[in-house]
Amino acid sequence: MRLAVIVNRRARRLRDGGPVLSAITRVMHSEPKRVRLFETSSLSDLEAAAAKLAADHGHAQRALVIAGGDGSYMAGITALHAAFAKNGGAEGALPPIALIPGGTVNTVARNWGYRGGGLLSIGAIGAIGDRDAAKYTSLLLSAILTGKAIATARPTLRVRSYHGTSVVERIGFIVGAGLVTRFFEVYMQQGARGYRSAASIVMRVFGGSLAGGALARRVLEPARCQLEVDGVRAPFDRTSLVCASVVRDLGLGLRLLYRAGESRERFHIVATPLDPSRLGPQLPLVLAGKPLFGTRVDVLARKATLTMPNEGAFVLDGELEAGERVEIEAGPTIQVFSV
Repeated sequence: MRLAVIVNRRARRLRDGGPVLSAITRVMHSEPKRVRLFETSSLSDLEAAAAKLAADHGHAQRALVIAGGDGSYMAGITALHAAFAKNGGAEGALPPIALIPGGTVNTVARNWGYRGGGLLSIGAIGAIGDRDAAKYTSLLLSAILTGKAIATARPTLRVRSYHGTSVVERIGFIVGAGLVTRFFEVYMQQGARGYRSAASIVMRVFGGSLAGGALARRVLEPARCQLEVDGVRAPFDRTSLVCASVVRDLGLGLRLLYRAGESRERFHIVATPLDPSRLGPQLPLVLAGKPLFGTRVDVLARKATLTMPNEGAFVLDGELEAGERVEIEAGPTIQVFSV
């Protein structure tokens, strides 16, 4: 099998070289006739690489490798899916995919094989996370080339966002609004420093929900959001939390979507209008992968629609996006390599 490796040079572990990029380069130099490298730094670069791969009629024996973070995986699969469809490929007919951990958190890759880094991956001891990511990269690419890697069918989400007159469709894995959006706003304001930073915010919100803290109110306060799931409107029009996913662990062991991945035709969605004093203290249930208490939607769904007339913001695979209405459907099944 041949490899086509798409590297997002704007991802944290890849923008200045480093061990992960070195691991990719070593594999490429060891198998120059079987590994093709595409370095990208913009969406236009990515779309051009996807178009070249879709036009290559030898892709049947090729694995497509995406190196970056969660946003890179989403953008890469979206571009590849669109390019292969334009070139006459059937829905879900992409070659098998491999996800290389080149970003800050890599939530999707962690759900599907990568186990390194974590809380020790950023800061003064960031070399530990980089080393783990490079080791996993070498193992995964070598296993694919030698036929030892395992390809597993994985579900995706098809997400359409409507903002003004624009409509954007993407293929991704995790969609969130309400507290998810506001958490990411705080996270980005603090420099998006990875697991340690995210864990600190989670614990401050949890503690503040017990004491009536300002950060907990900011993150957890319900906002206007109409939700419809499989044609049924939710019994509330304000939500503090709404999240849909095809992976169970949203990072930091947060298993709110404890049924995600059960079906390739459905995704797990959870939503609630609970206020900070009733939602925040349920963090232990989320860590244990248990259902929330209180008023909520908690189902496996084929389609969901969020209408957010005021907030108009959501998170898709770690990327803050704008959208007054967001339509979520079960997306195409992809084959994902792991070791």
